[in-house]
Amino acid sequence: MRKIKHVAIIMDGNGRWAKKRGLPRVIGHRQGVESVRATVNAAKDLDIKFLTLYTFSTENWRRPEEEVNTLMEMLEEMIRKEIAELHKNDVKVNAIGRLDALYPKPRKAMEQAIEKTKNNKSLVMTLCLSYSGRSEIVDAVKKIVKRDRDQKIDLDDFKEENFTEFLYDPELPDPELLIRTGAENRERISNFLLWQIAYTEVYFTKTLWPDFRKKEFVKAVQDFEKRERLFGRVK
Repeated sequence: MRKIKHVAIIMDGNGRWAKKRGLPRVIGHRQGVESVRATVNAAKDLDIKFLTLYTFSTENWRRPEEEVNTLMEMLEEMIRKEIAELHKNDVKVNAIGRLDALYPKPRKAMEQAIEKTKNNKSLVMTLCLSYSGRSEIVDAVKKIVKRDRDQKIDLDDFKEENFTEFLYDPELPDPELLIRTGAENRERISNFLLWQIAYTEVYFTKTLWPDFRKKEFVKAVQDFEKRERLFGRVK
């Protein structure tokens, strides 16, 4: 059986889940927190070492101010509520994105969670916050230009692995599997980990994120295990 190390998830469908039930969108977001908890536990049970969750994109800032405020409040609430259990279960909390754009309270809560769990080993849970794949690449290029101005990079010897050093988290391995929930008529990657998913297997499910639980996670992993990954080669 092929060993999977890193799973990334586009958690889509909170709003649609709430709309189908005649509920405010915020209820869908709150139910989605339960799915995060279930997915973290499932990843640990399967001995997956990295779980990356597309939590809040740069595009999400364009949503109505009231919804953005609620999402920021929920982010702080979720972190403070879950951190003790995550720490107990040896989960390391990580975050990537333009984190300075976050509201002060959730940013501080995230910093505290990262510090508290920094030595944990069983699972690295990375939240992508104020994140976009294009922004990450642009920010990496800015770092490269600055480094070149300061130290003169040898461009003839500059390779793909050198570029990776300038990403938000150079230690984060490329995901083998990307899951997108709520994927009915939405089979796209929505500006997520554009550099890292060059050879990632993608799994789309119509299950909306608030309904996503261990059974669905295992199903996606099992589907991945059946695939043959040639990376441009032939058998």
